[in-house]
Amino acid sequence: MSEQRQLFLLNRSLPDREVLDRLLTIEQEWLAPKLAKLADRAAEVTTRQDWLAALAGLLDEERAGTPAGEYLAEHATREQFARVVREFALDGLTEAQNFFPAVPRLPIRAQMAVMRVLIDEFGCGNLHQSHSRLYLLLLAELGLPQELEDFLESTSEETYGFLNVFYWLTQRAPEIEYFLGALAYLEASIPDAFTVQARACARLGLAHGTYYTEHLHIDTFHREEMQTAIRELQAARGLDAGKLWAGALLVSDLLGTAFEAAVERVRAEVPA
Repeated sequence: MSEQRQLFLLNRSLPDREVLDRLLTIEQEWLAPKLAKLADRAAEVTTRQDWLAALAGLLDEERAGTPAGEYLAEHATREQFARVVREFALDGLTEAQNFFPAVPRLPIRAQMAVMRVLIDEFGCGNLHQSHSRLYLLLLAELGLPQELEDFLESTSEETYGFLNVFYWLTQRAPEIEYFLGALAYLEASIPDAFTVQARACARLGLAHGTYYTEHLHIDTFHREEMQTAIRELQAARGLDAGKLWAGALLVSDLLGTAFEAAVERVRAEVPA
């Protein structure tokens, strides 16, 4: 079993001593070098104003898109698109479940902003509007499996890396700013990123592209809530803006790598 797949299963296991020892070992070997590479860039961001400018710059760079995104939006066949949807099924089916451990690490006003995001992720308590349910409907329309276990073997190392990082960010990152920066980046980038999948769904005549279009709508609000959480953290006890930036860069790299690798594999393995 690959280390990233093993780490995903460990993250979702009862954390006894043996599980935790193995989990911490894998995380240290995997994440410490990545964070070390980001240290110089993170050190350049020292204030919340620096953070806002850095985030805006990163989003502007990514807004132009990539050839992989253009291919998926405009040229991928239904089978190719289904393979990409399958690749990210573990994310869609567990969306935001691993965010909750971050809440008690925040001051109360920052907690409220993050909870407003989480409430939306779970459809405000309405099963039919929860994001994981919307993903299930898309899987069903594409003739794909419905159970989490069905995707464990087919998910790539790159995608597992994106999944696993949020368990570290919420539970074991030494400062909560890593998580806030990562989620602030994610919520701000998704409305542009998911335009690719929304365009593909429309072009292919898929009825359940709602998973993507819902994010185009709601994540514009989540972007503001995450900045509120960051402001409230700063007001309550100060802010390490460099770690916000490190968290954003880490997730940007992991998610971008996973998406690009998924589309590249699909184009190589599934005839157009």
